[in-house]
Amino acid sequence: MIVRMAELADLNLCYEMDGAYATEYVWQMQAHEGERSIDVRFDTVRLPRPMRVSYPRHPDELLPNWRRGECFLVAADPSGQPIGFLDMTAQAWHAVGWIRNLIVHRNYRRQGVGTALLGAARYWALDNELSKIMLETQTKNYPAIRFAQKHRFVFCGYNDRYYSNGDIAVFFSLTL
Repeated sequence: MIVRMAELADLNLCYEMDGAYATEYVWQMQAHEGERSIDVRFDTVRLPRPMRVSYPRHPDELLPNWRRGECFLVAADPSGQPIGFLDMTAQAWHAVGWIRNLIVHRNYRRQGVGTALLGAARYWALDNELSKIMLETQTKNYPAIRFAQKHRFVFCGYNDRYYSNGDIAVFFSLTL
């Protein structure tokens, strides 16, 4: 596998990559508002049966993201075929790289592709004088939450109506 900057020709294959996933766990939000405090917590809950969840972003945003000329990476198999991608935008005013999309082709998941993409994104962020990487995911995306935690991202917030379908987003940050 090789990780490289995406070319325009790669975008069609990235567009077609299915970001859907299955999970047996979710982060369930518990909120309690008192007179002087608001308590929010997330509990890991095992579901009664596996749930299949659609990826929350639309692939139509990939071309504009690529045109920014920032960090749009593909992981390619030995034949050069993309098997995963990551796109990240730089928010230079506070030295943060924001991962917009990270998708690995279903047949290549849990084989280090996401880790390789994240590693290349870290180098890109450091080369561009960024001091932190942020990512967000649905509370339903337990595999992505565990991926973030495995790579030393720290939970740093949430938005309870972030996605167009009303799903909650949880935010993670990694200090470089």
